[in-house]
Amino acid sequence: MRNARIVRHTTETQVQLELGLDGPVGGEVRTGLPFLDHMLLQLQRHGRFHLEVRAQGDLEVDVHHLVEDVGITLGQAVKQAVGDARGIERYADAFAPMDETLVHVVLDVSGRPHLAFEPERLEVVGAPGGVNVFHLREFLRGLVNHAGLTLHLRVLAGREAHHVIEASFKALARALFQATRLTRADLPSTKEVL
Repeated sequence: MRNARIVRHTTETQVQLELGLDGPVGGEVRTGLPFLDHMLLQLQRHGRFHLEVRAQGDLEVDVHHLVEDVGITLGQAVKQAVGDARGIERYADAFAPMDETLVHVVLDVSGRPHLAFEPERLEVVGAPGGVNVFHLREFLRGLVNHAGLTLHLRVLAGREAHHVIEASFKALARALFQATRLTRADLPSTKEVL
């Protein structure tokens, strides 16, 4: 089973996360930030993962620390669950529409962290539950840096933050599911190492 359990405690947050790449789909998600819970449930359902998250953070300061640290912890869990990456598909992409919004995610489980997402170029308005597109960027940055992913996220259409963020999580979930599927016997690299 490709599972991981990560505990991250800092002076700002406490995060416990369990991930099962091969399901069963479900698990309790409770961070103290309802909009983040809603997004993690999108990741769970559309990625077909077992994902449990119990977290708390210094929300009286800002949502930033909690959102970022959940991304970091999820990245650590993905890396642990994928292991040496032998047999995975490695590359994937997914589109996710939500009303006026369209998001495209392309990723590579490469071992080389890189995030291509520039929210300052977007004219996205709103901060549902206190979460805006800059917090989405920090979540993704934590994820890619600790999972070793190359991730390109493009918002092709959309201005309303709730729709942009939710479509981003759905596209990420679908791409992450595809990229981590076991479809081969070898390591998906001519270098024989990721």
